[in-house]
Amino acid sequence: MHDDFIRLRPLIDADLDEEYATWYRNDDGLLDYFSGSKRMFTAEALASDVIEGRQSGRWFYYLIETLSGNRIGNLKVGPIDLTHQTSDLVCLIGNRNYIGKGFGARAISLGNRIAFEVHGIRRLHSGMYAANLSSIRAYIKAGWFIEATMKGFYLVDGGPMDRVCVACLNPAFFPYQSLVNAS
Repeated sequence: MHDDFIRLRPLIDADLDEEYATWYRNDDGLLDYFSGSKRMFTAEALASDVIEGRQSGRWFYYLIETLSGNRIGNLKVGPIDLTHQTSDLVCLIGNRNYIGKGFGARAISLGNRIAFEVHGIRRLHSGMYAANLSSIRAYIKAGWFIEATMKGFYLVDGGPMDRVCVACLNPAFFPYQSLVNAS
């Protein structure tokens, strides 16, 4: 799936190279708010997660790349709740040369379409640190809305920080809601 600037395609094993693994290093602080658990991401763990998701059918990774083939980051649909047809959707612009240029919002927008049209998701949701304003803006620009703020959900440097919960509804299941969000 693509727009005028980027495309998303299923991540393949050959994509899981050293460059891909560097996207998950936090030498520059970019990932400070990526994982609430503060877990470390190794190349082996990343490859294992991609394979496990593909085999289980519960989560899927997509490579974000420019139309000329420059790799930008990835997008994960899942874990998918198969009973309720809901899912998280996580976007990482890992190539630091593409940060702050609107590619995250574009990827999330394409990810919405993939989740709804390919995976049959009714409702997408995600949550992020309140201080991660660029991420919140990217999701909103991609058609999501702020659904809730969970006060003091995270503990950051010994102090509380809110969790901003965002959602996006599949218009095939929520036709009235899509009209409300458009206004």
